[in-house]
Amino acid sequence: MTAEDPTLRLRVARPRDAAAMLAIYAPIVRDTAISFELEPPTEREFANKLETVLATHPWIVAEDAEGLLAGYAYATSFRARPAYDWTCESSVYVAAGHRGRGVGHLLGTVLIDLLAGQGFTCVVAGIALPNEPSRVLHRRLGYREVGVVERAGVKFGNYHAVEFWERALGADAAAPAKAPTEFARWVAGGGLAGTRIAPA
Repeated sequence: MTAEDPTLRLRVARPRDAAAMLAIYAPIVRDTAISFELEPPTEREFANKLETVLATHPWIVAEDAEGLLAGYAYATSFRARPAYDWTCESSVYVAAGHRGRGVGHLLGTVLIDLLAGQGFTCVVAGIALPNEPSRVLHRRLGYREVGVVERAGVKFGNYHAVEFWERALGADAAAPAKAPTEFARWVAGGGLAGTRIAPA
């Protein structure tokens, strides 16, 4: 188990972080099948996605002692139909120089706390195989494996399987009465108080 870096600062992502996050993400798109995107998005496309996500779900970044981005994590809707409103899908990306230092675990832990605070009851993650570091991370975060889609995607001329993991949020057995609060409204209402997230 890797100890978390106490110098890391977590905050909500901002549009001006797009270039730094894209520097982490673009090589993953170009060089691996971890992401099923075939071409990296432009900085403007990335910033637009960020703004769209932040209206409804958390998107957080970790900064190191020098103010450089060590990684980021966010959640999106799992499916569009209303019955899925309590389920979301998580993503965590860590800069190459910070991997193996607890950054992903810290981001994933705080993301889970934020989602639970909003009222989500289930978070899902899809892991393109093989990716043992991601499997280890999600197991440590309390996710459990629920199944594999063997031919989920084609990249670099090959089929790639995707393994799905889920984590329950909250212990209530009864179905919730109201949908999760949108992230922007939750933050405006003081939702970040008492969390690991620093003021913007």
